[in-house]
Amino acid sequence: MENKEAGTPPPIPSREGRLQPTLLLATLSAAFGSAFQYGYNLSVVNTPHKVFKSFYNETYFERHATFMDGKLMLLLWSCTVSMFPLGGLLGSLVVGLLVDSCGRKGTLLINNIFAIVPAILMGVSKVAKAFELIIFSRVVLGVCAGISYSALPMYLGELAPKNLRGLLGTMTEVFVIIGVFLAQIFSLQVILGNPEGWPVLLALTGVPALLQLLTLPFFPESPRYSLIQKGDEAAARQALRRLRGHMDLEAEVEDMRAEAQAERAEGHLSVLRLCALQSLRWQLLSIIVLMAGQQLSGINAINYYADTIYASAGVEAAYSQYVTVGSGVVNIVMTLTSAVLVERLGRRRLLLAGYGICGSACLVLTVVLLFQNKLSELSYLGIICVFAYIAGHSIGPSPVPSVVRTEIFLQSSRRAAFMVDGAVHWLTNFIVGFLFPSIQGPTSEKGSLCQCSWMAGLQGWNPGVSGTHSGDWSPESKACRQEAEPRQADRTSDAALWILGSGCTGSQASPGFFRTLSPMTNDLIRGKQMDKGTEKRGKTT
Repeated sequence: MENKEAGTPPPIPSREGRLQPTLLLATLSAAFGSAFQYGYNLSVVNTPHKVFKSFYNETYFERHATFMDGKLMLLLWSCTVSMFPLGGLLGSLVVGLLVDSCGRKGTLLINNIFAIVPAILMGVSKVAKAFELIIFSRVVLGVCAGISYSALPMYLGELAPKNLRGLLGTMTEVFVIIGVFLAQIFSLQVILGNPEGWPVLLALTGVPALLQLLTLPFFPESPRYSLIQKGDEAAARQALRRLRGHMDLEAEVEDMRAEAQAERAEGHLSVLRLCALQSLRWQLLSIIVLMAGQQLSGINAINYYADTIYASAGVEAAYSQYVTVGSGVVNIVMTLTSAVLVERLGRRRLLLAGYGICGSACLVLTVVLLFQNKLSELSYLGIICVFAYIAGHSIGPSPVPSVVRTEIFLQSSRRAAFMVDGAVHWLTNFIVGFLFPSIQGPTSEKGSLCQCSWMAGLQGWNPGVSGTHSGDWSPESKACRQEAEPRQADRTSDAALWILGSGCTGSQASPGFFRTLSPMTNDLIRGKQMDKGTEKRGKTT
């Protein structure tokens, strides 16, 4: 009876939660043409590294009538690998300007230029006898990956209904892993990882970009971008009708209107202002730690140098490429498992489980590396440890940060936040790619021990972050998500906007979070909760 008097609307969330064909196809087009590029170019130079080094040596000999010494080859190869994340860093610094001026979809379309041009250059590098083209193209491809790694989660997160944001948020990492896996397949010596096929192997990165250019224009722009930043409500409604498959859009449109009003009052946050804003400090620290942890834990060292790692673990060179493909299968299976479980188990549990598995695997791997010279059978245990490490990383540390960084910032602060987290991601990626060849070998067991310590530190941080903010940035409670109320225009900070908009109560958001807010914001939040309590008591009476 009370529900009828209160005018409770029909169960829209279940209808909104459906994965409509337009939303599914838009996700596939955007992710395959963007995140796939990152994964493919991350791994494509791994298995045929000897073929590439041979081409470098032959080219150098034709120019100087002598072969490279070992140090020069190590430097050139480290540059070839690490120029990709360096380009990613450059891309992450310009993505904020692009997504605001060109839109989310427009940014992804423009970004294809940075994939097609280097694909052509790498394809002709053998004929031109210029290994410099490969190194330069890796920089440009890194710019492409840096832009897409920030613009794609933003686009998918703003297309998705609330109860599908976790699933669609993990699609960035899913397609990165698919790119890694296909690169491992195509890099096999019997396919394209040979002296005749490697130019085609490198040029294939242009194919997803062409497919995205042909398909993505037929899908809608982000409705939040259209309404909040462009003020075009008609375009936003049209996009929502296509994405949701029904006409009852008032609650979602009203939610965006309120956020647009608040954004007009506050304006866009710059990176400097975001770093100085106390109310968003925990959110900013959270994404910095998550992104740094994702890379410094060493996962991309495996993607860059997997064959070398397996060879040092005792695998014969002829079989190491197939072990690499096996690790790719594990990576895909566990990432897809994470995509299914992220809404059921929550972000925090997946992060803790993932880092726990990674830390345990690194601890055992340290012991294996110390004693494998005395007991050769331990090399098999070393491979199992690497596979376990990949599985653990694919459960939480790899996919979850892409989900979290979209959820914890609103439109006004999202651009600056994505620039910060992208810069941290690519800078740490560059450090790992450039330094790993130098520290591998005599100190490899020390590196594994350092990874163990890093995992333990991240586990210590994650309960503090994920647990402390379970009510503000990581909406674990289904009730908290389903009872979301429209945001009001008079809310004065992004942190307060999230709590008020999500319908979370003080018991769901920790006292530690309230201490980071200004007194005015605290009064606003607690005043809202008191109003809710008064209203509820009035209804009961």
